[in-house]
Amino acid sequence: MHELSLAMEVIRIAERESAIIPVSAIKEISIEVGDLSGVEAGAFQSALELLTRDSVLEGANIKIIRTSGTGICNSCNKEFEMHSFMASCPDCRAFPSVVKGGKEFRVVSLVVD
Repeated sequence: MHELSLAMEVIRIAERESAIIPVSAIKEISIEVGDLSGVEAGAFQSALELLTRDSVLEGANIKIIRTSGTGICNSCNKEFEMHSFMASCPDCRAFPSVVKGGKEFRVVSLVVD
């Protein structure tokens, strides 16, 4: 379950950032999780909520921002939404030649006190 190790790393990032500019508390953290990132968002959020006890993120609101995958068809050049790497173009049923988005996994913001 790599979601647990990802949650631990997010806490380390929050701790490192809160030490740069000392803050009294982190009120909110926003994390972007792409549909094609290989991260199960629900399992990640559960792991993060469990691990935030006694950490700099304890009591913080955790916002998971889901981003859809997007691809560009290799036949008709249409850009379309993808929920898996095996998605095909809704117009011509060809597979995408370029996956443009949805592989993201990153801390987007911290709201501090």
